[in-house]
Amino acid sequence: MKAFVIDIKKCVGCHDCQIGCKDEHVGNDWMPYAKPQPDTGQFWMKLNQYERGAIPHIKVTYLPVLCQHCENAVCMTACKTAGAMYKREDGLVLIDPAKCNGCGDCVEACPYGAIFFNKELNIAQKCTGCAHLLDRKWPIAVPRCVDNCHVNVFQFGEESELDLTGTEILHPEYGTKPRVHYRGLPKRFIAGTVYDPVAKEVIIGATCTLTGEGGKFTANTDNFGDFWLRDLPEADFTLTIKAGSKTKTIKVSTKEKDIGLGDIALG
Repeated sequence: MKAFVIDIKKCVGCHDCQIGCKDEHVGNDWMPYAKPQPDTGQFWMKLNQYERGAIPHIKVTYLPVLCQHCENAVCMTACKTAGAMYKREDGLVLIDPAKCNGCGDCVEACPYGAIFFNKELNIAQKCTGCAHLLDRKWPIAVPRCVDNCHVNVFQFGEESELDLTGTEILHPEYGTKPRVHYRGLPKRFIAGTVYDPVAKEVIIGATCTLTGEGGKFTANTDNFGDFWLRDLPEADFTLTIKAGSKTKTIKVSTKEKDIGLGDIALG
């Protein structure tokens, strides 16, 4: 079965994958695989950008999202038109433009928001895994997003041959068993800058300990007084900052978002 591995940590946000997808499908009729993708309103490969934390403790994450070509494809279950959505022998899930009646049931059913409706053609459309290129084996048998990425974020091939060590899937709670695997999906962080309000200097080497239902995590402030507690679960915590005889305790939670605490006075 064909599958993707996407390494988030390598992504630089250049949008080459998104541009390559547009270049391959906008204005090109690849029947029987797909009708042309519209100029606007559809991104069969979408590079999402997330700013996490709060100034000055910010991290930017780029997350490429496409049809997940799920083993348990709920879009196929939602489609009531025989043959309009089908799964190829290689595992790619496709929409047959000639059979789609434009009901939109698959668009509503997709939990990843990866299926779009073309009002002009009255059909649903999405990523095909560039099946037309795979079948022709020209110039190389990979989707355009994979070929267009210049920093090797993407891998594509037989799922059994790909290195899936340490990878995750988007929203495993959906139970769809996607064939798009991600390496380095972002985890929550808590960061801050510790300073002495009397000396008006940052504090180097302060011990920052996070404890709570999610476990225990420790970091020390660096030469700029900054600390970063990374790869945290989504949970409630107590943050204890200690330097010499001075201690400060703060209640924090990563259940909703990453936390940038800014400047923290340790008086």
